[in-house]
Amino acid sequence: MSEDGRNLDESQGSRIVTACMGALFVALAIAIVVVVDRPTSPGALVAASIIASLGIDALLSAVRGKRSLLSRIGPLP
Repeated sequence: MSEDGRNLDESQGSRIVTACMGALFVALAIAIVVVVDRPTSPGALVAASIIASLGIDALLSAVRGKRSLLSRIGPLP
């Protein structure tokens, strides 16, 4: 790891995969808001905002070349 926090062995392919996962999470958050019966319910909005924030973080991490929060919490059982 270098001084600015970037992985030296971070490949272009892994950044593309991270960006695609981030876009998937953002699309999932939009789908939650659109599909739910009452989009103003607090549960749906909280779930959508958490998923969207993880997706946006993954997109920004792919652009910056850093690890995203999604990569730090895994592997999950």
